[in-house]
Order: sequence, then C-alpha cells, then structure tokens
Amino acid sequence: MATSKPFVSPSFKYETLEETLDVKPKGVELFIGIPKETSFQENRIALTPEAVSVLVANGHRVVMESKAGEGASYSDRDYSEAGAKIAKSKKEVFECDILVKSAPVGEDELNLLKPHQFIISPIHLAAMKQHILAEMMNKKITALSFENLKDDSGHNPIVRSMSEIAGSAVMLIAGQYLSNANNGKGVLVGGISGIPPTKVIIIGAGIVGEQAARTALAMGASVKVFDNSIYRLKRLQNNIGVRLYTSVIEPGILAKQLKTCDVAVGALSSYGGRTPLVVTEEMVSRMRPGSVIVDVCIDHGGCFETSSITSHKDPVFRKYDVIHYCVPNIPSGFARTASQSISNVLMTLLLEMADEGGVENLVWYKINIRSGIYLFRGALTNFQLSERFDLKFTDLNLLIASSR
Repeated sequence: MATSKPFVSPSFKYETLEETLDVKPKGVELFIGIPKETSFQENRIALTPEAVSVLVANGHRVVMESKAGEGASYSDRDYSEAGAKIAKSKKEVFECDILVKSAPVGEDELNLLKPHQFIISPIHLAAMKQHILAEMMNKKITALSFENLKDDSGHNPIVRSMSEIAGSAVMLIAGQYLSNANNGKGVLVGGISGIPPTKVIIIGAGIVGEQAARTALAMGASVKVFDNSIYRLKRLQNNIGVRLYTSVIEPGILAKQLKTCDVAVGALSSYGGRTPLVVTEEMVSRMRPGSVIVDVCIDHGGCFETSSITSHKDPVFRKYDVIHYCVPNIPSGFARTASQSISNVLMTLLLEMADEGGVENLVWYKINIRSGIYLFRGALTNFQLSERFDLKFTDLNLLIASSR
C-alpha cells in the first residue's frame, strides 16, 4: 500500500533588491545655427557674442549667417572673435542640428529645414500659417516657442522681459511724437515746475502697463490706469508703491478721461485671442488734437477701434488729428537691449540642454520646459494651434512617457 509523502511548504525568501535610479546621460556637444532674419521687421538676434563665447568655451559649435547681428549693432567680427563660424549662405546655417531664431520660421526657409531639427523661435500665433506648420510636422521637427517657455518659477521669462522693454519704451515713443520735431503739439512729457503735468492714460495693468506707469511717473506725468482685473490693479499699486488713480474699464469714465489726456497707451493682455476693443472710434474723435495713442497690443488686434498696423519705417498716422503709433514688436526697435535679454535666457537653456544630454532628455527632466514645446518629433502639442488649424493634437506628457 502506497504511503503519501508529507506536505512540505515551500520556503520563500524576501530580499531587499537594489533600487534602480534614472541615471542622467553624459553631456552632449551642441551644433547651433543662427540665421539672419529677413521678415517681421526683426532686428533682434537670439544669441549675443558674449553668449556665443560661453557656449563655445563649453565645447559647442556655433554657425552664424553673415550680418545676422547687424540689426542689434553686432558685427560679424564680434561673433567671429567669440568663436562662431561665419557662414555666407543660409543653407549652411540650416545644416545645424539646432536653430536659434528671433523670428518665426518663414516660407522662404521651409525648403532649408532639415528633418528632426530642433528650433527655438517665437510662434507669432496670429501670423502662423497652416502650410508652414504642416511642413514642419512632415519633417518631424521639435520646436520650442519664446512665448510659452517657462522658467522654474512658472513665469515666462522672455515674454516678461519683452513686455518690460515695450512698457518702458512707450513713454519715450510718446515723448518723441509730442515734440515739435515730429509735428507734435510741443508738449514735454512730465512737465516742469509751475506747469501742470502731462496726463497719461494706461489701459491695462499687466507688465507692460506697470512699466509704462513707472516710466511716466518717473518723468513727472499724471498717470491713470484702467483694467477690469481688481487683482492686477492692486498688484500694480503694491509694486509701484505709490498711490495712483486706478479704475475698472467703465466706458463713461474712460471716455471722460481720454477727452483731456495727452497720451493714451493700449496695454491690455489678450490671453491667446484677440485683444478686446475698449476704446471706440467716437471716444478717439473726442480726444485733444495732437494727443498720442500708443497701441502696444496691436500685435493681437489692438484695443483702439481706430488702430491699424504700422511699421518701424513708417510708424505713425493721424486720425481725427490724433497721432497713432501702432508698430507691432516694439522691442525690435530697441534690438540690442532686447537681444541681450533673450540671450540671457537661451544661453542658460542651451547649456542645460547639453548637460542633460539633448533636448529630449531636457524635456523629460525639466517639466517647466514642456509648456514651450509646440512640436515634438513632428507631433503637434499646442492645443491653440490644433484648434485654429483643425490639426491633430497630441498630449506632450504622453509622448514623452511613451518614448522612455
């Protein structure tokens, strides 16, 4: 008779396993191209000679198209001495793996784009064309926009610095067109002892409005700020540290103040869409003859009904004998300062990218960079662009997760 063997329970061992960490790759050498901009009245350059010198000293290669820095008063010699190679043809620059531009990709540059390139540039959402975006998608481009790039604190450093330049420049521009030299009414911005101060109306209490208010107050002007956000008005008051007239945008009150002002500044934020029209043609028609309108938000349609786009070469026009300055991209008129500001951000970004092992690793390790990516390996990751052109939107976080 067979006997059954006694049941012996198996022995289990519980051992601590070593933790596997995500080891960052070693740094890589970057091959950076800087083309000369020919569109959008663009005078800025995205990397200054000083930034190029730092990049080259860290083992990276920079190729720059001849005369690309002229608009910002930088010569080919400045870049050559910094270690950049000066290229006579645009085609040679577009052979680089990374393109750093101060204007969006133009139609004349589409055929020069290389598959799988990385492009850092503005988008200019209002001026973007579907076929340009589609061609970039076909070539599996990865692209990062100035407008949406965020730093570690969650702010948009390039947008903020450009807004500061535009806000500070507003009063200099207004003063220029109030003077007799430009057929103005001969008023000094700010005034002097014994003379009532110049009256300045600012519509919008964002960064542009705040900087414009600071500059106007420093010049001695009387400043009144309008905005529909009580939070922004309070923030402006606190940041400036001086009590000044603030109001929500109530048409009756605004029209009354515009009647007697010398300078009116349009500085409303658009938040991705068209800037709301808050100053009607009738309000403008009742303004003082010779007064000046500077519509900073003309990039997004403008907030004055009488505004229409002008250029740096022909910056003003008169309507109802009111001088209108409606130049988009005001910082390009102060190209050297703007270039230095952009360069400070992008130089740090490029060095960080090299240390992380390339753009894809940078996007993986630095979550704040993801907001600026609108194309990733040809996939459209910007929801606004996908809605506008009815193109497929892909979530960047899913793309990155699936690629690891």
